[in-house]
Amino acid sequence: MHRLGISIYPEHSTQEKDFAYMELAAKYGFTRIFTCLLSVDKEKDEIVKEFKTFMDKAHELGFIVSVDTNPQVFKHLGATPMDVSVFHEIGVDIIRLDGHFDDFQDALLTHNPYQIKIEFNGSSDASVDHLLRHGADKHNMTICHNFYPERYSGLGWNVFMNFNKKWTALGLPIAAFVTSNNTNTFGPWPVYKGLPTVELHRGKPIDLQVRHFLSCEVIDDILIGNAYATEEELKAMSEVDFTKTTIRIDTVDGLSDLEKQILFEMPHAGRSDASDYYIRSSLPRFACRGKSIPVRNHDDHMFHRGDVVIVNDNLKHYLGECEIILQDIENDGERNFVGRIPEDEMMILDQMELHPDHIFGFLK
Repeated sequence: MHRLGISIYPEHSTQEKDFAYMELAAKYGFTRIFTCLLSVDKEKDEIVKEFKTFMDKAHELGFIVSVDTNPQVFKHLGATPMDVSVFHEIGVDIIRLDGHFDDFQDALLTHNPYQIKIEFNGSSDASVDHLLRHGADKHNMTICHNFYPERYSGLGWNVFMNFNKKWTALGLPIAAFVTSNNTNTFGPWPVYKGLPTVELHRGKPIDLQVRHFLSCEVIDDILIGNAYATEEELKAMSEVDFTKTTIRIDTVDGLSDLEKQILFEMPHAGRSDASDYYIRSSLPRFACRGKSIPVRNHDDHMFHRGDVVIVNDNLKHYLGECEIILQDIENDGERNFVGRIPEDEMMILDQMELHPDHIFGFLK
């Protein structure tokens, strides 16, 4: 099950603004909050009081809350791996370890009597597999990637996926951050260029960031790293279809009603006997038997990566098959050009190509 989340940094804002943001996110079905104690410079008693009020409001609205910590934060709050009672007093649901203790103490944390989940840094080569082999409680462990305020410093996609291979092999849920494109957003540090996990997401529409994470099929929870996202962005995330990979298409003018139905109303899944040249959605063929898709001319003598075509009357046996082109093929008159995947969306097509037989859908 996927969950959407926001991030809130009380030390840089006001309770009124934070609570209003929580209420707005809850309205759109968000259920996780990330916050940070690494950047809080206050006395223990003040932190406990302020964050308990914060947690109470979050829980009232149905959120679970993760708090970013390290050994220095533990020391400041008087906590140890053997005693996390202060986090229980505050109401923390998840303790994220940005920096860890030693293997024994990290494993010990996962057995805390309050069942507070321990979240490990997914953007590091943490020895979580070693902890599991030596008695850590797998049911009380999660993974959450870092975010990166500095431009160009976010994870490369291949690095990100290599980390995820390790975490999925361990059977642990994974969270990662997308970034709002709102103006004047902030995080725990005085850097304001967005807070994505993956660098190629910086500046992209937020729903595209979410859909890209979904297309790689390993990310469970998706959190906005910076505050505050706009209501439009929260709404856009809430409207993403989490049941399958979705990809936008810019359609051409003059599509027939049947072609529109094939694209946007019929189910799509490529074939396991995949071609190098296109992702074949053969399912629409069965709904198109006995129907007609007249030939429509297309000026280009070749189809190119990202073009979307539908088989027409000139190849009657395959009439209605919808294909996303992966590499150049000849336009031999047997396929109608119906649209093209926008350039920003090509990163989703890259993921679809890795598992062409999986279910997908087109977005107008």
